[in-house]
Amino acid sequence: MKLSKRRSALVAAGISGALLLSACGGGSDDSGSGGSAAGGEGGGTFSVYIGEPENPLVPGNTTESEGDQVISSLWTGLVRYTEEGEVDYSGVAESIESEDNTTWTVTLKDGWTFHDGSPVTAESFVNAWNYTAYSPNAQGAASYLSRIAGYADLQAPVDEATGEATGEPVATEMSGLQVVDDTTFTVTLSTPFSNFPAITGYNSFHPLPEAFFDDPEAFGTRPIGNGPFQAEEDFVPGQGITLTRYDDYAGEDAAQADSVQYVVYADVNTAYTDVQAGNLDIVDVIPPDVIESAESEFGDRFIRTESSQITYLSFPTYDERFADPRVRQAFSMAVDRAAISDAIFAGTRTPADSFIPPVIDGYREGSCTYCTLDPEQANQLLEEAGFDKSQPVDLWFNSGAGHDAWMEAVGNQLRDNLGIEYTLQGNLDFAEYLPLLESKGVAGPFRYGWSFDYPAADSYITPLFTTSSLAPAGSNYSFYTDPQVDQLVVEGDQAESPEAGIESYQAAEDIINEAMPMAPMFFTEIQSVTSENVSNVRLDLFQHIVTSEVTVNS
Repeated sequence: MKLSKRRSALVAAGISGALLLSACGGGSDDSGSGGSAAGGEGGGTFSVYIGEPENPLVPGNTTESEGDQVISSLWTGLVRYTEEGEVDYSGVAESIESEDNTTWTVTLKDGWTFHDGSPVTAESFVNAWNYTAYSPNAQGAASYLSRIAGYADLQAPVDEATGEATGEPVATEMSGLQVVDDTTFTVTLSTPFSNFPAITGYNSFHPLPEAFFDDPEAFGTRPIGNGPFQAEEDFVPGQGITLTRYDDYAGEDAAQADSVQYVVYADVNTAYTDVQAGNLDIVDVIPPDVIESAESEFGDRFIRTESSQITYLSFPTYDERFADPRVRQAFSMAVDRAAISDAIFAGTRTPADSFIPPVIDGYREGSCTYCTLDPEQANQLLEEAGFDKSQPVDLWFNSGAGHDAWMEAVGNQLRDNLGIEYTLQGNLDFAEYLPLLESKGVAGPFRYGWSFDYPAADSYITPLFTTSSLAPAGSNYSFYTDPQVDQLVVEGDQAESPEAGIESYQAAEDIINEAMPMAPMFFTEIQSVTSENVSNVRLDLFQHIVTSEVTVNS
């Protein structure tokens, strides 16, 4: 995450903040106890830090990192991904095939079941996708389904002035979805999209059991998925949830532990000290100010992971002060990314120089021409734009996730290099911060983080910088729009192969660079720590802890 993505996609503490301090401690006295059970080899219980999820635990409405971490334990999608970012058919799909990149046939494997014992069938996917896409259901990840034919018919008419729905959609099911039999369905897209198999691993495309449709609200509190862990109790806001191993799991990655306890913390610093004390087992993203000491303190329990995440300083293009691209370019050029990385992150954040990260095909070194420190040019741009330096700017970020120090460093550099004073606005927890961004509620630069929803260049362009049906709802928090970018994304989508589409996405990136609605700040390496209670801890490409692999030490 995935801040929001998902809305991946928003990304553990590096993207989103934790909310309420857990009323229960992580890593209870019985952590590490318990024998093995069918499906896994180990047993025992381990605990994981998360922040408060933004929404109930429903895949189609989970677009940020905290809920996404839990969803990743509860669900397995059609496809998964190798460590190199290639599509891996180790999920529910046997194959996803097309002769024209428009009509796709999805064939499912036999034997998959939901946690209530009901079978995972073609209808489980088709019904879930239709529910997610139907706009009155207000699912945050709905627009990821927008390429499917008939999606527009599931969207209620909207008053352009107020943004409010003015009627009902004309349909409840997308014309592009057809069930063939229990293990086969077809998907017809509105236009060709060669990367369709890759996107189907995202939350919007997960299946839902019949029980969901009986009571969606209750389901979000105690979800029923098809993944390696199951929920046998409710998620409690401010506390968390304990998931238990699903012994009838059909995948190859059966859980090794008996259970995983997700513990909600208000502040990652508190979670970190709990790992030090042995009261919590895993913190996926540790506070910046402990990175240097953590490596020596934790030894081989200090884990470095190359990340797909980009951290941005984003701009409210709807605000008069930041409507001129020259202002946004100037702010970007006034920040010494390398100095902040060295001083705050102990050199573990790489200064960003593009809108597509190095871990993705399509990265071009130095494609962000305004990411280089140049105070002289920055001041000249502000003068040309007529920017009023006498008025301070607000710098926004979510609380409790360790963003204070680097955002203050950004503010100091804006003051020193541009002569602009600043005020830190970092008092909102994650559940308040995201809705504020969605509602155009900030009037100054704001921290934003993004990790891909699926490993492809378009996952860094389409959700963040396009409009209308192309862009997943809520990801474009800068509210930037350019028809040329939209058209280039369409051209990239319709290329004969994902590789052939990269040139179009890069052309869109060049336009975005000039507009600078979001200034790339850092490519992120994730630093995690664990207690002595666990081993085999790994973060995947999406920065999820792969909970099925975690072993509890006896």
